[in-house]
Amino acid sequence: MTFLTSDLSLTENITNIIRPPYFYLSGFTGIPHMEYYYVFLSLVYIISLIGNAAVMFVIFMDRSLHSPKYIVVFNLALTDVCETTALVPKLLDMFLFGRQFISYNQCLTNLFFVFVFLFMQSFNLTILSYDRLVAICCPLRYHKLVSHRSMFQLTGAAWAFAVLIILIPVGFITRLSFCGSVVINSYFCDHYPLYSLAAPCSDVLPNRVLSQLIPFIVFYIPMIFIIASYICIIHALFTITLPGDRHRAIKTCTSHLILVAIFYLPINITYIFVLFIPTNIRILNLSLTSVLPPMLNPIIYVLKTEEFKVSAKKLLRRVAKRAVVSGGFGSGRVSMGTLTGLRLHSRIRNKL
Repeated sequence: MTFLTSDLSLTENITNIIRPPYFYLSGFTGIPHMEYYYVFLSLVYIISLIGNAAVMFVIFMDRSLHSPKYIVVFNLALTDVCETTALVPKLLDMFLFGRQFISYNQCLTNLFFVFVFLFMQSFNLTILSYDRLVAICCPLRYHKLVSHRSMFQLTGAAWAFAVLIILIPVGFITRLSFCGSVVINSYFCDHYPLYSLAAPCSDVLPNRVLSQLIPFIVFYIPMIFIIASYICIIHALFTITLPGDRHRAIKTCTSHLILVAIFYLPINITYIFVLFIPTNIRILNLSLTSVLPPMLNPIIYVLKTEEFKVSAKKLLRRVAKRAVVSGGFGSGRVSMGTLTGLRLHSRIRNKL
């Protein structure tokens, strides 16, 4: 199918088929003044790209930040960029320009990438909580338990697990027969609204089980681990006698906890009460949960970290110094060239 239109009347002709050529994303239908929300999403996307790109650039350029902790921070920034890029541009293209039809294969691809990066957000926050747990509760064993190798292994395992755990429901969706409506009540190819369309003519029990099991594994278990780790951290903080060390630890943990609350609370509430929350509220909540944490992560967590700020300032000074030196040499070359020209002109005049 080479041309997709936004004429809803076409959906009436699709009956008794296994794989429809396209789906229609109803998205934000019925919500007034959505053009302002699209502008807001555009600004959030731009800020996310700039902030996370700056974080990755500073970590890559400064060798002092090539530590195990910043492997995860770099991975978090990369995930943030990928998540917003997988979601926001396609969302704006569909709903701003009326291109809300999406082909079957594109829909499954969209579902896969959006959820992979969403799952990686959860795993990255969990790995960062593990880093804080070891740093505060077991400081003498930190370099043994948290090494470059262990962090690469954890992040690599997280990526592999995120890909594997979303491939399973995608595979089950390919077995469904969509013989009724093709209208997905979401702003992207969300799993629950998608497999619900096949309920009248297919057995969706495996998909329903996965829709309950996967959020528990990906969101609830990591959240429980983070809460348990911070109980241990709070207990350890009371044993720290130096006020400066305690203040530094509390500052880092507070920033991380803010990110955890921003990410986990809205998404867990949505998945727990998915059957009771109105569709438009669920859509707005999930869209904000998908775009706000990537924007806030570099602002709240990374840019407030003292060692990162010091590295960023050193890098800026280095870039500014190179610019000044280059400018000085450039002006020096101009000055020497001008001086040579004046001397040559003077000699010619004397010979004449």
